[in-house]
Amino acid sequence: MDMKLEILFVPVSDVERAKLFYEKLGFRLDLDVAKEDFRAIQFTPPSSKASIILGKGITSAQPGSIDHTVLVVDDIKVARDDLIARGVDMSKIFHYAGGPFNNAMENPRVDGKDPQGRAYFSFASFEDLDGNGWLLQEIQMRFPVRE
Repeated sequence: MDMKLEILFVPVSDVERAKLFYEKLGFRLDLDVAKEDFRAIQFTPPSSKASIILGKGITSAQPGSIDHTVLVVDDIKVARDDLIARGVDMSKIFHYAGGPFNNAMENPRVDGKDPQGRAYFSFASFEDLDGNGWLLQEIQMRFPVRE
């Protein structure tokens, strides 16, 4: 059986403001459908097979409730610099003291890329205007089972 992640719903408070933000990120606008009490806007990040949908009347989740959706990049510095140039407020590049995504310790984030230069271990983060959290994760070479 094939099963693929296709769409993630991103709850926002102001649809037009969010649309401008995700366009600024360089996400491709795929769909913008509006009816009386409904609006759905679908965006796809560059080179991604999965998309996001934001809008009005699409989810009961609270704006800003998405935490750490991951965007994979080949070069964390280049991607971070590009987003900063687009006006996005980015974190410094960091790695987790206890390994990727390990927030179970006090002060889990350590400034700088992974000292060993390993794929999957270096990150940067940002939030959209509602506080939905995004992580950039650097992966130059995927684990063989992920190809």
